[in-house]
Amino acid sequence: MFSGIIADVGIITKAEERMGGLRLCVSAEVLDMSDVQTGDSIAVNGVCLTAVKIEGRTFTADVSRETLSCTVGLEHQGGHVNLEKALRLSDRLGGHLVSGHVDGVGEVIAFNDIGESWRLVVRAPHQLARYIAMKGSITINGVSLTVNHVAGAEFEVNLIPHTLDVTTLNELKTGSRVNLEIDLIARYVERMMTADKA
Repeated sequence: MFSGIIADVGIITKAEERMGGLRLCVSAEVLDMSDVQTGDSIAVNGVCLTAVKIEGRTFTADVSRETLSCTVGLEHQGGHVNLEKALRLSDRLGGHLVSGHVDGVGEVIAFNDIGESWRLVVRAPHQLARYIAMKGSITINGVSLTVNHVAGAEFEVNLIPHTLDVTTLNELKTGSRVNLEIDLIARYVERMMTADKA
């Protein structure tokens, strides 16, 4: 589990094809990797990956064909990625509970400076729209954010300067595609409400 509070922006130093998937090498700038072991989970742009090798501040992870088919931002060598280590039970939950299992890919419709913050409007896949609620939580490229407005499949969040400074969201523009993870609670509530129909 993760919180959606980004600890570092890393860079994909290598992205090699491997049996239909990819083997990534990701280099962190400031993320303390001293307590990370082989087999530990690290969220990369909101995608939970398993570290299969660690060398200093660089880790290697394998990305399956399935993961590549439903995410964006992992395939470009030289690309910047948001990084977060898995939560420990003693950690503060500054964002919201995030699984690192991307639910779909959205598209940036607008990204505007509105003075004290930036307004980001994203169009979610139609099948995810019902899970997105005003003042609810959503994860965009691994970043925990609060939804401020919803209209159909489009939703709006505000990004404060700090968020733009410490994540890759400052690289977004109209037309950018982003990884979305809906709130876990919404997913389980729907399952409970439809369990009798299964």
